[in-house]
Amino acid sequence: MPSQHLVKVAGRIAPLVCFPDPLPTEWARPLRDAGYELVCASSTAAVASLERSGEQSWAGAVVCATDDMAEAIALCRYLRRREEPVAPLLLIVARHQVHELRLRNDLFDDFCVAPLHPGELAARIQHLFWRSGEPADQALVEHGPLVLNLETYQAGIAGRTLDLTYMEYQLLRFLATHPGKVFTRETLLNQVWGYEYYGGARTVDVHVRRLRAKLGEEHAHLIQTVRSVGYRLGQAGWAGTPFSQEPEKGRHAPGADEPLAAER
Repeated sequence: MPSQHLVKVAGRIAPLVCFPDPLPTEWARPLRDAGYELVCASSTAAVASLERSGEQSWAGAVVCATDDMAEAIALCRYLRRREEPVAPLLLIVARHQVHELRLRNDLFDDFCVAPLHPGELAARIQHLFWRSGEPADQALVEHGPLVLNLETYQAGIAGRTLDLTYMEYQLLRFLATHPGKVFTRETLLNQVWGYEYYGGARTVDVHVRRLRAKLGEEHAHLIQTVRSVGYRLGQAGWAGTPFSQEPEKGRHAPGADEPLAAER
């Protein structure tokens, strides 16, 4: 399995900003499998808007110039001229575009030429993190009794190993690396299953139900349902005061799945 390089910013794992939107599946899938969260944008203006609205920070960037060299270079220039320049920045070009990189070496840390081997993009990003002296890989993610080993794809709860399928693990990993944050079913489908997956929201509900069953009755409440929105792992806070994570005695764990229409 590829090693995981997860960079933490302000207590959470920062994503890679990617251009274009969506990033081609053959490149996005290996990056997600390597443990990176991707935020894709269609233009420099879109990236700037994301930063203004959400105070977004980036662990690095993957910019593909094969279809729009001018916009790709504009984005690279924007990311480099921020108050805190984004690095590492990996640029993807077509073979006929290589000559256009002359005198632009300051706009990227490395470049690669498309088409790429499936694992090349993730390997190059990991090497850039290592070369830039970023913090060592965060092998473990812990949330209360829940522990995930990002290098071995293993998970445990209260000292008990969880027997998870690949997609169950990926869903749990994504939620656990963004504790307290609510994600819609559509966002989870895109981030965990990928843009090329055309299954419906029921897929997410089924996997959440299976995860809760494997966590056990005592810990099923770790995955919360936010009605009419989606799911989160752990409790959110309000006005700086965290909600209690203990379910009320005599009641089912908060956030338990509501029956699907077909099961009512």
